[in-house]
Amino acid sequence: MVPEPNAYCARLGISVPSLAAACTHPDANTYALLIVTLLEQGRPMTLEGVARRFEAAGVVTHVDDAYFSLKRCRPARPPVYRDGDLYALDPHDHELDLWAFRLGLRPPRVARREPAAPAPRPSANQRLSVAELDEAWRNDANINGWSAQRIVLAILDAHDQPMAPDEVVAFVSARTKWHKVVAGPTTFRRTGAAVVVRSDGAWSILLGAPELVMARDAVRDLIERARRWPVRSTDEQIHASRRAYEQRRAAHAAELAALRRVIVHAFPARVPRAAVLVDVNQRDLTTLIGDGLANVEHLLRRYDVLSGVDIRATLRALGVDPGERRLAEIGPPQKSVRLNSSGRTMKITTAMLIQGSCGISRPLGDDKKLRAYLANGQLAKLEARLQADAKSLHALHEYGKVQGCVRLRWGFLDQMFPAPWHHADEPTLYHLKREAQALSMGIIAVVGAAPGWEDPWSRARRLEVVRGESQYDLVLFDKLGSYVDDRDVQLARLEAVIN
Repeated sequence: MVPEPNAYCARLGISVPSLAAACTHPDANTYALLIVTLLEQGRPMTLEGVARRFEAAGVVTHVDDAYFSLKRCRPARPPVYRDGDLYALDPHDHELDLWAFRLGLRPPRVARREPAAPAPRPSANQRLSVAELDEAWRNDANINGWSAQRIVLAILDAHDQPMAPDEVVAFVSARTKWHKVVAGPTTFRRTGAAVVVRSDGAWSILLGAPELVMARDAVRDLIERARRWPVRSTDEQIHASRRAYEQRRAAHAAELAALRRVIVHAFPARVPRAAVLVDVNQRDLTTLIGDGLANVEHLLRRYDVLSGVDIRATLRALGVDPGERRLAEIGPPQKSVRLNSSGRTMKITTAMLIQGSCGISRPLGDDKKLRAYLANGQLAKLEARLQADAKSLHALHEYGKVQGCVRLRWGFLDQMFPAPWHHADEPTLYHLKREAQALSMGIIAVVGAAPGWEDPWSRARRLEVVRGESQYDLVLFDKLGSYVDDRDVQLARLEAVIN
């Protein structure tokens, strides 16, 4: 069941948008207008239906052009998901809230400072003044992007007389250290320079040089930007904003951590005859075979988040209506990966992600063998294999929670992809390392292959967090001083404090 438009928009704190009005927004590309259309209609739609809505709203002149554009914009990416031929919005996806903000459908979370009204700009024919340079280059403004010639032209124009190189360098250095001007002979180009070196060594402006107007415009552009935002945030304000953000993130992460999660693994996928439910929080398995599948909907009612490979199709095949519960896709976050510049691609499978992330050599059972077990009534073997598959999916799920990503390793490829079931506010290994560094503590982690099912912390060891070249570079080392790759960490927690 898909929420009505009021439920979509109420969750985001917005009113029902208008596609015709959204067309004029600067960020209104095809994918953005697809999101607006789904919000406006409040129901799943085919791409043909969306294209017809584009034509009716005047977005395009011909429906075929809209349909072609929709197919090319990668429509089935968060917060839009595809279910058969239908496309719909996931109201729980944080990307939907971000798109609502980008498109002006909701106000910012933090009050926005309004820019000051611009003052009249002097004519480009009017000479610069020293006061203008003082205002443009105040507070150690970074003008490293300016050429030395442009800076010298501005200074000579403001003084309206030739100046010695040392005087020019002293003038600009007194206002900012971020510049390229030196008093050496190689400051300007040998030919076509707008600054002339006189016989006495002084610098002067070449009469009629067009670069002078460009220098004046650059200075006045910098002044306008400074006047537009005259008040800069203090260090205290920045720290307060950062603390408020961390508090909001931590509160949301606590809400997400309290959700009851289950992984649903059914076989065969289209017409299930058996299913294994993995209680993520309790690490408990429930196997349903044959007539036992009649209880699956009752058992799933206790959970807030339903996860699985192609979870929507799985629930539909099981006859389960998820309602407004959260659905988390454990399958590959994208269909394929490009291998070389010639365009060769490789299809990404769930088994490949489990192998690359968790180091499980045989993560999923062979489909033919499973069908044979089912046909021959070998239910014990079927149950054992399905439970092993469910444990592999659970290992991938836990790896995604720790890393925020899943890992693909194939040949020369070693690439990370965002885990669709992980929210940006949920803590990852990086946040844990920051906390350990702040508390001068170590980390207890399981490194290498996926942990065992019965005792997941049996192979855990203590790791030390060492600060690297920057404050954001935190590196892990074991007790022997060997480097530990973050991507090899399967489980992690702070070490226990012993009183």
